[in-house]
Amino acid sequence: MPSYAGLLAKYGHLLDLPAHTSRVTLLEGSTPLIPAPKLASAMGGGFELFIKYEGLNPTGSFKDRGMTAAVSEAQGRGAKTVICASTGNTAASAAAYAARAGMKAIVLIPQGKVAAGKLAGAVAYGAQVIQIDGSFDDALTMVVAITNKHPIALVNSINPYRIEGQKTSAFEICDELESVPDWLCLPVGNAGNITSYWAGFKQYDELKSTGLPQVLGVQAAGSAPLVLGHPVEKPETVATAIRIGAPARGEQALQAAEESRGQIIAATDENILDMQKMLAQLEGIWVEPASAAGLAGLALEIANGKLNPKGKRIVAICTGHGLKDPDIVTKSMQKPVVVEPELGALEEIILK
Repeated sequence: MPSYAGLLAKYGHLLDLPAHTSRVTLLEGSTPLIPAPKLASAMGGGFELFIKYEGLNPTGSFKDRGMTAAVSEAQGRGAKTVICASTGNTAASAAAYAARAGMKAIVLIPQGKVAAGKLAGAVAYGAQVIQIDGSFDDALTMVVAITNKHPIALVNSINPYRIEGQKTSAFEICDELESVPDWLCLPVGNAGNITSYWAGFKQYDELKSTGLPQVLGVQAAGSAPLVLGHPVEKPETVATAIRIGAPARGEQALQAAEESRGQIIAATDENILDMQKMLAQLEGIWVEPASAAGLAGLALEIANGKLNPKGKRIVAICTGHGLKDPDIVTKSMQKPVVVEPELGALEEIILK
């Protein structure tokens, strides 16, 4: 057996989980904190920038942190089935951990609104996938209702054990940096992640006097209920992972921003896609569009003079791997040049 056995083995003593919790793991966590000096320079320089690359979790997204806790708790109390509403990443994660636990997984997704790479994951892991003619918010309402009526475990981020698992990323950041960053930037969709990071940093500060970061949460402009101050009935954005019009943990997200002396802002789809491209081409880190939202918002705040990064240490959370939504890239790319299998033909193309 490896010496490291997943997040519950490493940080379980810091998590508020019931005694009956079993341990269902795919060796999630321990994702890299990657320096991004070239991207920092492109934003004006003078500060340290790190990418917490959550796309390197087992199913390609940060959701695995919370799912190991939620499914472990559900299995420990004897649940046989888990269910979730999802824009994609939660579906794949729930399906994988359910498979690992020998449980059935049911996922509800909004019809035609989930990236193929995410839907494929849920199917590959054996979940029963049901599309609804409605939004994510409609799907979430339905799964809450059915779990209130039947003995099925809800594993969306309104499940408190999801938050417990996800806050381990804050612990890892503090352990890696041996301090707390000055700013934390991250995407905001259903708002469970920003809630969990803030809970994690506050807990570590109480234990180790690390201090607290300021938090910059970023929504997509077409799906920005926390910025607008009201739900968005028909959210639209290329960043499918954060296409949510009524965040389940919206109040906690606003509280995290306020308590940290930070804020929640919106970035356009163009801002997000430009940042996705910059991150890949400058630093070699390919993320799905939603994952670039935090960095896109950071760049906007710096460019507009609303955030002075000089001398600061900033961590940006990139929540999902680029392979989660490759169509964004493939639809816009030029077709590769075709050459004859001759050296001269190759030289003519690449040595111009």
